[in-house]
Amino acid sequence: MQFSEVIGQQDAVRRLLKLVEENRVPHALMFTGPAGSGKMALALAFASYLLGQRHNGETLLTNAAMVQNAEAMLAKWQHPDLHFSYPVIRPKGTSSDHKVVSDDFSAEWRALLADGPYFSLDQWMLRMSAENQQAVIYEAESDVLNHKLNMKSSQGGFKVSLIWLPERMNIATANKLLKLLEEPPLKTVFLLVAENPEQLLETIRSRVQRFDVRHIDTADIARALVERRGIDQDDAARIAWASAGSWTKAVELLNADSENRLFFELFVMVMRAAYTRDMRDLKRWSENVSAFGREKQRRMLTYFLQMVRENFVFNFQQQDIRYMTREEEEFARKFARFINERNVVDIAEMLQRTIRDIGQNANAKIQFFNLATDMIIFLRR
Repeated sequence: MQFSEVIGQQDAVRRLLKLVEENRVPHALMFTGPAGSGKMALALAFASYLLGQRHNGETLLTNAAMVQNAEAMLAKWQHPDLHFSYPVIRPKGTSSDHKVVSDDFSAEWRALLADGPYFSLDQWMLRMSAENQQAVIYEAESDVLNHKLNMKSSQGGFKVSLIWLPERMNIATANKLLKLLEEPPLKTVFLLVAENPEQLLETIRSRVQRFDVRHIDTADIARALVERRGIDQDDAARIAWASAGSWTKAVELLNADSENRLFFELFVMVMRAAYTRDMRDLKRWSENVSAFGREKQRRMLTYFLQMVRENFVFNFQQQDIRYMTREEEEFARKFARFINERNVVDIAEMLQRTIRDIGQNANAKIQFFNLATDMIIFLRR
C-alpha cells in the first residue's frame, strides 16, 4: 500500500519516513488517535514501506526483482514477513478444544483490506457474521505469533507484526505479548493500532513508542470525496464538515441507507414518543431495538449520545462547533430546545449506563423500556 493512498495526514507520513531515514525505527510503535483518522491506513502504508514498497521511487530493498516481488505480495496482503493479529470470534462449528487465532478468518480479513484501509470494528464484525459474540484476541494468538516471528525473514529484511485493536487482547494474551515486546526477535517491528490505548496493560504501553494521529483536516476529506467518490464540491464540503475529521464517518454519510440513518429515525421516534408520553409507541420502540444484536445496540446508543451532544450545542447557534447532517439539523431546529443545561448531563449519563449494562448482557427489553420511560421525565425539565 502506498502512502499516497492515505487521506491527508501528510505530517504523520513525514514523521514516519523520518524514522526510517534517521535509522530510528522503534521495535514497537503504537498508532493512536480518533476513529476514522487513518491510523490503520498509516500503519499499513508504513508496514508496506518497511517491507519494500516504493515511495517516490525510493525503497529499502536493493534488488529490483525483490522490490517487484514484494510489491506483488503486498498488493494481495500475502507477504510472508507481514503478520496480522486482530480480534476474532470463535468460528461456527468448532469444538471448545479449538484454539482460536486470527488466521481462522484470514480470508475475511484480506477481503476487508481489499476494500480499503479505512474500516471499523463494526464492519469487521459483519464480515465475520459475529451476531452477538464479542471479538477477542485469544491467548493462542501470542503462541502462533511467537513461532512466526522467531523464523528467519524470508526476504532478508524486516519482519512486521501488525496488531489491530490490541486492547481486545485478554489478559493471558497481553502477558505473552509483553514478553515478546521485552525481547523482540531480530529485525522485528511491532505496529499496534489502538482505538482505546488506555485499556492496555501499563507495562505494554511503557514498552511501545506512541504515535499520535490527529483528525483528518476537513479540506483533505472534502478533496478525497471529490476525487475518489465523484461528489460535487458543495456536498463534499458539507459532508466533510459533518464527518468531524473521520473518513469512515464521511463514507457513512454518503450512504442514504446507512446504519446511521436508521439510528437517526429511531432517535426521532423515541424522543417524539417520550415527549407526547405515548406509552404504546415507547413499548413498541423498546421491543424493536431489543431485537438488535448487542453490538448494534451499543452503536445505536453511542449515536444517541452524539445526537444529544449536537442538539445541546445547537442551542448556542455556533455553526463551527456543530457536526450534523442536513436531516439531523432540520430536526434539531425544533427539538434542540428540549436538550438543555437542566437535563443534558442526566440524559448522557443514562445513555452511558445503558451502554455499559448492555455490554454486560443485561436484559435488553428492560433496559430499553426503562430508557424510553425515563426520557419522559428528562424532556419535561
